[in-house]
Amino acid sequence: MTSSVGTRETLIGWFEEPRLAGAALYTKNGNAVDWKRIANDSLYADMIKEIKDEGERLLTEPIPELTQELYALFETTGNRLSYEGLYFNRRRRLTTFALLSLLYPDTAAYRSALERIVEAIITEPTWCLPAHMKGHIIGRNIDLFAAETGFAFCEILSMAGDLLPQTLRDEMLEQVDQRLFIPYLCYGPYHWETADHNWAAVCAGSIASAALLVERDNERLAQMIVKALDTMEHYLSGFGADGACLEGPGYWNYGFGYYIYFADLLYNATGGRASLLDNAKVREIAMFQQRSYLTGNRPANFSDAMPSVSVHIGLSDYLAVSFDEAEHPPLSIRAAFSEDHCMRYAPALRNLIWYRPEAARQADWSPASWYLPDAEWLISRSRSSVGSFGFAAKGGNNNEPHNHNDVGHFILLADDDPAFAADLGAGEYTAQYFGPDRYSYDCTGAQGHSLPVVGGRLQQTGAGSMASVLEAHTSADEDRLELELASCYSDVAELSSFKRQFIWRKLTRPVLELTDSFRFTDKTLSIVETVITRCKPSLLEDGHIRLQGEQRHDVALEFEAGRYDVTIDEIRFSNHFGQVESYYRIQLIVKDEVSSEPVYKLLFKF
Repeated sequence: MTSSVGTRETLIGWFEEPRLAGAALYTKNGNAVDWKRIANDSLYADMIKEIKDEGERLLTEPIPELTQELYALFETTGNRLSYEGLYFNRRRRLTTFALLSLLYPDTAAYRSALERIVEAIITEPTWCLPAHMKGHIIGRNIDLFAAETGFAFCEILSMAGDLLPQTLRDEMLEQVDQRLFIPYLCYGPYHWETADHNWAAVCAGSIASAALLVERDNERLAQMIVKALDTMEHYLSGFGADGACLEGPGYWNYGFGYYIYFADLLYNATGGRASLLDNAKVREIAMFQQRSYLTGNRPANFSDAMPSVSVHIGLSDYLAVSFDEAEHPPLSIRAAFSEDHCMRYAPALRNLIWYRPEAARQADWSPASWYLPDAEWLISRSRSSVGSFGFAAKGGNNNEPHNHNDVGHFILLADDDPAFAADLGAGEYTAQYFGPDRYSYDCTGAQGHSLPVVGGRLQQTGAGSMASVLEAHTSADEDRLELELASCYSDVAELSSFKRQFIWRKLTRPVLELTDSFRFTDKTLSIVETVITRCKPSLLEDGHIRLQGEQRHDVALEFEAGRYDVTIDEIRFSNHFGQVESYYRIQLIVKDEVSSEPVYKLLFKF
């Protein structure tokens, strides 16, 4: 990529020419963003009301204190949320009052609140989270949130700097230099500089974007840009040619968002000579968001993805303008201002300045099916006179980013009903969640996924636990995926083959046919078929379980009568935000199988 954009010497030459800087970098023509127009345009009214409501609420609350005791909790107990909740509250205040100051520059209360939160963040000993500081020296480490904070400071300085006292502006620049620019140039390399996931794009993209906005030494600027471009190569290497983000659309929003924020500023700073979008893989990555959704704001949430993911309307509209194939997403699934619990400034800013209120949009995503061959995901959404339906299944392996042991797992959705076949998504992030006990959690372990238990064994962890794709086919009427999964049960010596076949028939009321075929070399082992659901199950009769939706739909889960003992358990777990939720685990326990090549079929009928 660096060769297509330019060497360090080329970049220095470009930067020495008269160029756009600061606030002028946010538009292609160098004109300032018209904040007065946005503030008074009725098409932005809902967005702006969300920001004002948040600001008025925060004006009644004090800035939370970040204590050493809270900071130490991660090391002593593994708890992250106690410190991070207050840390992100401070970023919430920074984002809210910066945007309100731009929208309403004559409102003294907003400017004063912005000034106070900037002063508070300046005094933080580190902008890194405790979970990211183990083994690092304060003042020399750069994590996601240190990079984001410095980038936010530079964006605020570029657009709203004259609303703050000069001494405070000088201190903000000094802090960015000390906490980002000097460490980046002198104390690396950092692990994320060669990472192939969101850390690479967020950290390098934030630092390089901040430098484009405020750095006036052209040689230092070019040095940081070249380093960032090399890291962006690593980031893109984490995607296959199909553009799928294995961490899901939430992490796609995050990592690819910061890639795009940097790409846009770099393009404008170089007068269009450095384009990071003119790349076939980038084009496919840009399509991933609209390919990942099943119904509304509910994606194929494999890995540590959330069951519901709203879109960043600014990023989405920017991509729809940049790539002909990209859709402007339904406005109904726009992320509300306060929805990002980390309250990042960069996407919140662009949700206003990149939003295209005049764009043509559908009420929901267009019906379509995709097989993504690198990810080995089948994703399908259909629509009929009775509703909207979504199905997804995955192959892959059990050593993926934010990995779950979930090869062969599937999701089944309809409209606003709870998931009939569910992925629990991310659990609460703790030290233990990322430690040796990771797969004891239902969110991550095979026990929390719709996968069989073979000979009393669950799927194994690691890259060797992988699917072989035997068939993948999509059409207007029917989608198919067949996988060989025996390697996922490598500790079951008697298992020579396990084929799982999905047939998704897109009828007015769709039907999913799931067939599991086993072959054993010696003796038949016990088989327990498992279905994970968010809908309350009821055993109506042998061979028929009703999965009861809460809005419009029910599903009949049908299986061969007399062949299984059935257990249904309601199980509680802690979700990503530390809140207790529940799901249902249905287990069909095979009785006295005598065949060495048994076949089991489950039907899910709406």
